[in-house]
Amino acid sequence: MLGREGGGMRVCYWLTLVTGLVECLCFAGVVFGWASLVFVLKSDGYFSYLCVNKTVNGTITEDCGAQDEQLSIIFTIASFMNNFFTLPNGFLFDHCGTRVTRLVGISIYTTGTLLISFSNAALSVLLYPALSFIAVGGILFLVTNMQVGNLFGSHRSTIITLYNGAFDSSSAVFLVVKLLYQDGVSLRAALIFLSSCSVVHLIRTFLLMPRSHIPYPLPENYSYGLKCGNARKSRSQENGAGSSNIQTSQVTETTPFHTENSSQAPKTETAERSFKSCILSWFFFLHLLWLSVMQLRHYLFIGTLNPMLSRLTAGDPGLVSTYTNAFAITQLCGILCAPWNGLILDRHKGKPREAGQSETEADLKAAVLSLFVTVLQCVLFSLCAAIPLLPLQYLTFILQVLNRSFLYGGNAAFISMAFPPAHFGKLYGTLMALSAVVSLLQYPCFALINGPLGGNPFAVNVALTILSCLAFIHPVFIYLHCRRRAAERTKTNNPTSS
Repeated sequence: MLGREGGGMRVCYWLTLVTGLVECLCFAGVVFGWASLVFVLKSDGYFSYLCVNKTVNGTITEDCGAQDEQLSIIFTIASFMNNFFTLPNGFLFDHCGTRVTRLVGISIYTTGTLLISFSNAALSVLLYPALSFIAVGGILFLVTNMQVGNLFGSHRSTIITLYNGAFDSSSAVFLVVKLLYQDGVSLRAALIFLSSCSVVHLIRTFLLMPRSHIPYPLPENYSYGLKCGNARKSRSQENGAGSSNIQTSQVTETTPFHTENSSQAPKTETAERSFKSCILSWFFFLHLLWLSVMQLRHYLFIGTLNPMLSRLTAGDPGLVSTYTNAFAITQLCGILCAPWNGLILDRHKGKPREAGQSETEADLKAAVLSLFVTVLQCVLFSLCAAIPLLPLQYLTFILQVLNRSFLYGGNAAFISMAFPPAHFGKLYGTLMALSAVVSLLQYPCFALINGPLGGNPFAVNVALTILSCLAFIHPVFIYLHCRRRAAERTKTNNPTSS
């Protein structure tokens, strides 16, 4: 009987994992499919009143620079909200649990999709709140799903990165909307369908997700929801988890991520380290630098992709559509690229550690390669984006989706392994909020391109490529930290004889 219950719970764990992947893949990060949506919005005449006629060499042409700028502002605000609201969302998740957080996320997300569905060229201003709502609601889907990695023990980092990869790939949803639009399906009909899918989110919230949090380490025969295991048992387990404060570091089951073998880690790495000391540490500051510069590069690329393609194709709408489709299709590969980073991070699991080495140190040592490879990808992607050669942009698209998958998956995994698990929600939220402030620089960059640079982004692209190189400081610092700790351990174990 016990074996049957255990087998049933394992099936339920896998069902939760798979449905969570589908949810993230189809809904969580659709806002980053902005380039495809812009094509539809321009075709429907959104902000078209800002286009003016101008004469160039005796030929009258339409200048839609102001329209592009307005659409760029919308994406800038939405991407800012996507990150900045991770901070209050993290506190909401930590203190109110999964069910309440998901209900809030579903409400916000559905409001956003409905606003777009009932907007039109005359009500273009509705795009401002709509895209922001979709961004905030989508990140809540991701935050509540990443804890599913706790159900699978040593594969936790791989699953975290897999979910982040699905989040990246969901930007292809707006490609589907674009293709349907070109086949005669209106933007309103497509967005109403997305809104109606909220029923599926609600069903999953009550049947396949916990009321509080998925604990780590996972208790024996852990069950949750209304269908996973014994309902009475699940309720008592979740009440036990929910009655504890997430900020109390002795409690392990109310936090979505916990350092593997945390019971074996030194207390100074877990219980005694305060949230303030984490924020003021070099690890946090350098990780913020690592995330912010690369995220700014990605946001500016996505936000300016449509005008960049228009410039490289000399305004040919057919070519712009082709390259926009190619970009959106490559985004689907995010879910395939992300697990590679998880495998890099988890590769030391099960291997014997060095004498005196804690699990946190082993995690950090594994993170060095992941962080370095991510920065290298970003520099290569930025270099390709800076070269004004149209066919080269296919390679740019591939490098961009690969790097973005590594960036966000590695970000969440690094926080979970480098800092006390009791502070994960607050640290993740603070980091994303601060990086959101840096991401606001994308609008001044766009204004610089559109104004003094006359639409030529080459100088800004070169500057951002150089800026991206600063992110190499982070993996170098961690590598030196690990070497220093190893040297101290060797000196302690083998004291020099006097």
